[in-house]
Amino acid sequence: MNADPLAPLDLAFWNIESADHPMHLAALGVFSAGSPTAGAHAADLLASRAAAVPGLRMRIRDVWQPLSSRPLLPALHRPVASALRHPLASALRHPLAFGGAERKTDPGFDPQNHVRLHAPTADFHSVAGRLMERPLERARPPWEAHVLPGEDGVSFAVLFKFHHALADGLRALTLAAALMDPMDLPTPRPRPAEPARGLLPDVREVPALVRGLLSDAGRALDIGASVARSTLDVRSSPALACEPSGTRRTAGAVLDLDDVHRIRKSVGGTVNDVLIAVVAGALRRWLDERGAGSEGVAPRALVPVSRRRPRTAHPQGNRLSGYLIRLPVDEAEPLARLALVRTAMDRNKDAGPNRGAGAVALLADHVPPLGHRLGGPLVGQAARLWFDVLVTSVPLPGFGLRLGGDPLGAVFPLAPLAPGHSLAVAVSTYRGRVHYGLVADGAAVPDLDRLAGAVSEEVATLISACDP
Repeated sequence: MNADPLAPLDLAFWNIESADHPMHLAALGVFSAGSPTAGAHAADLLASRAAAVPGLRMRIRDVWQPLSSRPLLPALHRPVASALRHPLASALRHPLAFGGAERKTDPGFDPQNHVRLHAPTADFHSVAGRLMERPLERARPPWEAHVLPGEDGVSFAVLFKFHHALADGLRALTLAAALMDPMDLPTPRPRPAEPARGLLPDVREVPALVRGLLSDAGRALDIGASVARSTLDVRSSPALACEPSGTRRTAGAVLDLDDVHRIRKSVGGTVNDVLIAVVAGALRRWLDERGAGSEGVAPRALVPVSRRRPRTAHPQGNRLSGYLIRLPVDEAEPLARLALVRTAMDRNKDAGPNRGAGAVALLADHVPPLGHRLGGPLVGQAARLWFDVLVTSVPLPGFGLRLGGDPLGAVFPLAPLAPGHSLAVAVSTYRGRVHYGLVADGAAVPDLDRLAGAVSEEVATLISACDP
């Protein structure tokens, strides 16, 4: 497979990563086991199937060559040429390419380096938390599948980890689903072929290009102004920020989708409005119970928005924007909290995902590779100034998945934890159930299970409030 240059946002994710804050997203899938050896059988299947999935053979490597192979400096004699093998010297010869990276098939790909079978455990989330601490090996295709047999012998779990530079949520789902048991699905419609691009734009396209540049400049100004406004009157909680410990905990909560629809039908809005309001209510309970207090707390939640267009988008690369809203944690009345969330989300949707404070990811398209390479660590550290907690939704298929004939019963999505943050929340709907996946700094949030319990309690409170 030919090399595929990383899109700007992918390159940003690749360079933001640090030892304490690995940039992988994950999903913990829990399967019903037909036999005590089902976990071992699942590991064998994952390893045998991985070689046939092209996307799983892709590694990411730094590149220093421009599109043209001709260097800007002439050939030099051997001692000088040897000195110029250093990346910085390579950048001097190829300054326009310095800092880039690409996906390329790993000729030495071995699935056994990516699929691991662990000892039986009684607590899938406990093991998943420890595994989430470990960065992926950057010299190999950046993904892993950890099979966790259950001590009860009637279940096993698989933790899939994908680097965010390799895949966003939709792409990660596609890669993981390719390892499941084959299913008879409708043949997807072919993607329209992209028109060939010449070296120079058509003269007739110049006015549109100029308008696009002006629009991009205006969008960047709007995003910058919105970010500046969002930092005013920040009302977060110290419990949502921390110095990184490098440790992780995960927890999950499962809701009945019918209960969520019941709330939505009673008060209006969308399912997503209800799910975000549940996070606000759960945080309020959690903060009050741990003594941190919820009075005056309205943390900024980043809600990612996919800009990937089904059937037409390039299969590789992150295409993300986002909404930034204040979670009304300080509002005591549950239906009022939901109304405030609904109003905030409606306001974001009316403005669109391309100009608000949550759209900072779009600015990555205007940063040269060198800027991502040098500025990545600084951008990562700035996350605390931009938002306080991530609340993301990961789509899952409506049909049931199986691995080795064993059905997938639950899927907990797990998001990367930004530097300075103590908590990230991801939500998925699968087979009539809503699954909340919580990731936290292990030292800052030792009571993550309590927050997961508060999620279920908040839904019960909303249902009671909706009843006449």
